[in-house]
Amino acid sequence: MTELPLYFDDALSLAEKLHKGEISSLSVTEMMLSRINTTDIEFGAYTTITAELALQQAEQADREISRGKIRSPLHGVPIAVKDLLDTKGISSSYGMPLYSEHKPTSDATVVRKLAEAGTVLLGKTKLTEGAFVRHHPAITPPVNPWNPECWAGVSSSGSGVATAAGLCYASIGTDTGGSIRFPSALNGLVGLKPTWGRVSRHGVFPLAYSLDHVGPMTRSVGDAAAMLHIIAGLDVLDATSSPREPSDYLGNLNKGVSGLRIGIDQSYVATDTDSELVDAVNEVGDCLQRLGCKLVDITIAYGNLCDGWAHTAAVEAAHGHRETFPEQREKYGSIKELLDFGLSTSAESYMQMEMARRAFKAQLEATFQSIDIILCPSMPAYAPPKEGSAEMDQVGQGLSDMLKFTAPYNYSGSPTLSLPWRPGSKNIPLGVQLIGRDFEEGVLLQVGKAIEQRATPAMHPKL
Repeated sequence: MTELPLYFDDALSLAEKLHKGEISSLSVTEMMLSRINTTDIEFGAYTTITAELALQQAEQADREISRGKIRSPLHGVPIAVKDLLDTKGISSSYGMPLYSEHKPTSDATVVRKLAEAGTVLLGKTKLTEGAFVRHHPAITPPVNPWNPECWAGVSSSGSGVATAAGLCYASIGTDTGGSIRFPSALNGLVGLKPTWGRVSRHGVFPLAYSLDHVGPMTRSVGDAAAMLHIIAGLDVLDATSSPREPSDYLGNLNKGVSGLRIGIDQSYVATDTDSELVDAVNEVGDCLQRLGCKLVDITIAYGNLCDGWAHTAAVEAAHGHRETFPEQREKYGSIKELLDFGLSTSAESYMQMEMARRAFKAQLEATFQSIDIILCPSMPAYAPPKEGSAEMDQVGQGLSDMLKFTAPYNYSGSPTLSLPWRPGSKNIPLGVQLIGRDFEEGVLLQVGKAIEQRATPAMHPKL
């Protein structure tokens, strides 16, 4: 087997080399900054490169590692964060030219935790306007490194492309209706949307307060566990963050899956879903059954949550943009349509969705009495055409159809894990999704690890 270049290492594999002194964080960081400088011209994943900060953090990491002070499993590893997260003194534009000169006075909690863990911040990744569906007209969307004719995903597209293309070793995304899972599925990555409240949202520009989640996008399940280990936990600056202690995500990763009950709703999986993705889910189900899991037929009654997602997102987004919209309407792109809708949506419509949320949550909790994990695709369409194409415009019109495997679990706040299974017909890995009980990210990661060990190995784009 041909040895992969260093920039395609998993984050934990690189960390092992760093912590053994086989390579320095500074040399890796210099290599990555050089690679970004020469290669990101093609992919457009980054909006801001933090070279000076990265070199300082790398030098500090080398000093501490040489003294035996290992701050975290990823100490010294170069990563990136979505430009929806505040970075002190560093441009944080949220995908909106309106904020092109904005430099926050403090870091988002997740950014602070990553720095305290000794990771190296290479830069801020590109996102759609305000983390909604499309990029602002002034911003060129990132390019999918597996297939440039295919979509790179929604708002965390920059994080997805940077991680997949070997422009960082792991990244942070956010997810309001699928924005970690879509770009993870489309870029052959592992994407973890933790339980709502598991990871602080302090310092993260909101799209929809009650639907927003922050989580890692990585090349392996182990890397996702390591990233969650760093960013999870109570934050006094976020009143919605949970005081529940995080699990030992890395320590329990290889506990095995025998005896777990895997729920599959065959109608939910197969209806209006690309056949390649249906096949992938069934293959993974068979794989888990061979490992000692029990497959259980279930019903996912998500009702009108996908159709109504825009009602909730619009009302909450309008509140989040209240200081600049509609007064500075001319500076907005297509997200203004969502904000207009939010300002015109009635309290009754919003409350109907809140009632639907609670009904779905109750149904889901009842379902989890008889199962441990739900298995389904990460998205219904396999590798749609790139943003800006006529075909993608048609996909965009069917937004609610695209959300059936994602938005319901933003409403419920459930933890979900998207991961690649095997290559599909468009040279992009097929993504499957696991959904778990609240705060049982550890179980998701255990199952994900078992799947990963039997998936097509070393799936990286040929760059």
